[in-house]
Amino acid sequence: MAVEGFQMSWLLLALDWLIRLAALFWIPSRSTPGAARSWLLLVGFVPLLGLPLYLLLGEPWLSRQRVRRQAESSQVIREEQVLLQPLRWLPPGDTPIAEIAPLVERQGDFMPIHGNAVMLLDDYDAALRALLDDIAGASQRVHLLYYLMFDDAVGEAVITALEQAAARGVHCRLLLDAVGAKRGLRRYRKRLLAAGVEVRAMLPGGLRWRRSGRMDMRNHRKIAVIDNRVGHIGSQNLAASDFVPGFPNRELVARLQGPVVAQLEAVFASDWFIESGQRLEVMADVPLCAADVATQLLPSGPAYPFSNARDAVNALIHLARRRIVLVTPYFVPDEATLSALRIAALSGVQVQLILSASNNQRLTAWAQQAYYDELLRAGVRIALYRPHFLHAKHLSVDDDIALVGSINLDIRSFALNAEIGVLCYDTAVVRRLQVIEADYLADCEQLSAARWQQRPAWRRSREGIARLADALM
Repeated sequence: MAVEGFQMSWLLLALDWLIRLAALFWIPSRSTPGAARSWLLLVGFVPLLGLPLYLLLGEPWLSRQRVRRQAESSQVIREEQVLLQPLRWLPPGDTPIAEIAPLVERQGDFMPIHGNAVMLLDDYDAALRALLDDIAGASQRVHLLYYLMFDDAVGEAVITALEQAAARGVHCRLLLDAVGAKRGLRRYRKRLLAAGVEVRAMLPGGLRWRRSGRMDMRNHRKIAVIDNRVGHIGSQNLAASDFVPGFPNRELVARLQGPVVAQLEAVFASDWFIESGQRLEVMADVPLCAADVATQLLPSGPAYPFSNARDAVNALIHLARRRIVLVTPYFVPDEATLSALRIAALSGVQVQLILSASNNQRLTAWAQQAYYDELLRAGVRIALYRPHFLHAKHLSVDDDIALVGSINLDIRSFALNAEIGVLCYDTAVVRRLQVIEADYLADCEQLSAARWQQRPAWRRSREGIARLADALM
């Protein structure tokens, strides 16, 4: 008996080291250096737990079918944009816009176009009312794509609006993330189908996840397209502002009119095709708006060849000449973004980060605090917004570039989630966004490097340990 126990101990020890050595040769070749370090640390400490977790969550892979369908969609978008070619907006030479616009177009497929109107909706209830009113005025079709929908008063209001639109003969389609909108799908799917609304769950889990991709990859976009006249894009989901108890959300939504609506419809059609294989016709005859705002869509996600959102955000940070303000609820940057922020501040650019003082994800909150010291010492200003959970995601560069959408400044948004943003090259839109930023700052606590360095040692340790898990967030 003792011999058998001795043999079993040696067998477990050999297996333990075999896993460690295999991970050392396998993981670095399939992950970024930062992610590889995190995974190797976990496997090194707990091999029998770390290996299964890596096999499930380690590689940001999508099924070949999804990657192929995204490539097909990108090709169609590039070919069909010839219809909008007369609306192409040419940025002035020798400006940051002239450098960012070609990058966004080459990576995300959409060219900058003029003739649009952009309304920024900073009030949660007002943004919801605008969406419901637009659905109520639909005459042809309503397309909604959202990460999260709850079975609450807001979910009920949206479902009722879709039922009423379908009863009028409006063709309604609803795309919801299978995980984020699980409650809404469970409550409303049969009811919507009975009303004639087409419903699809994006990136389904369970036994079907192998046909989708890594199980924690999500479609995080928030898009609404009504007829060929109006679109909504931003951070707000289909749920009440206090859907997370104790964390009432503050959001920002851009209500769009003009040719950009056809581009937004193309993003919806692309995601519908990726999920269903069904091709939708995109309306291209969208009227021009007198406001004549130049816009450019920035879609991103793991199905694209490059990290579109990360590259665009980093380029904007580097291109800022005087000031850049970045607003995000989750701030867990990769090394490239961290370096860009530090270099911009040390170069004399006023860099202002506005983050939420409260956070509904504790590990993420601890991890992002690990970056404050380095950034504060470089001259980056960090403000913590206190009245609500600031869930808005946007940035402004100098006086002529604004980015509004669903993109967080974290590794998950950059590498794992499908996201969407709209770049607005317009001083009036930027001025409106600056007013919103100033309103945030009036209710913020500005951190100081000296005060931050006085935090207890146990907090520093907690932050450092949490930062090691950045590849898992």
